[in-house]
Amino acid sequence: QVQLVESGGGLVQPGGSLRLSCAASRSIFSRNAAAWYRQAPGKQRELVAIITGSGATNYPDPVKGRFTISRDIAKNTMYLQMNSLKPEDTAVYYCAAWENGNDYWGQGTQVTVSS
Repeated sequence: QVQLVESGGGLVQPGGSLRLSCAASRSIFSRNAAAWYRQAPGKQRELVAIITGSGATNYPDPVKGRFTISRDIAKNTMYLQMNSLKPEDTAVYYCAAWENGNDYWGQGTQVTVSS
């Protein structure tokens, strides 16, 4: 088992930046894929960034060039740097990780982009 805890969400103006953190209760990011998802009200949960065990990253078009996923293996923490935020980025953001066929999710952190 592993617990994931997100932090760093909040209210930000359009064009602003936030950095989300996902702290794991033990080492999981060094060899396993992990990702950030988001879910806006009335919409399905969608992938916003993924990082493989080897460190390769990928992003869907709506966030490409604005969001950056990274990890600090020594701290068992994954990050999502979000720049040039738009109102449509408003959602609850979740981190997820996979290990040996199991998936683990955090409880989510709210990001609101509004003037």
